[in-house]
Amino acid sequence: MSRRSDAIERFTVEAEASGLTIEVQRYPDGTRTAADAAKAVGCHVDQIVKSLVFVADVRPVLVLCSGGRRVDEERLATYLGTEIRIAGASEVRAATGFAIGGTPPLGHTVPLRTVVDPHLMDFEEVWAAAGTPDSVFPVKPKDLVKATSGAVVGVTR
Repeated sequence: MSRRSDAIERFTVEAEASGLTIEVQRYPDGTRTAADAAKAVGCHVDQIVKSLVFVADVRPVLVLCSGGRRVDEERLATYLGTEIRIAGASEVRAATGFAIGGTPPLGHTVPLRTVVDPHLMDFEEVWAAAGTPDSVFPVKPKDLVKATSGAVVGVTR
């Protein structure tokens, strides 16, 4: 089994253990960016879930952000009550077990405190990375919040 297949399998097992039914779709041209993913899937960029890792104090925090939005770092820091910074690539891999561009919203190396962009809740279905830069899966936003134990908080602009 390839490293990419391993990542997808590891994510799928963890996600299904969290109560989600996962149907991974692969796109050879890649889904690394929100725009690439939206084009591949055929949806609006706002329906793409960006999984962004920040470091709050010394702890990683995951923000699930709508594809067309940006995290307002000041708002996030205020919500978390501490200074924050975006995690580097090695920190993302250490915290999640996945590479940037394919980081799924759950199934990480360690459980992460998760913040969910309320804009994602405006959609019937959203698409998130499934462990690799060419794999995504559809999910209902409310199911994603439940599976990740995420707090829906307005930290984007």
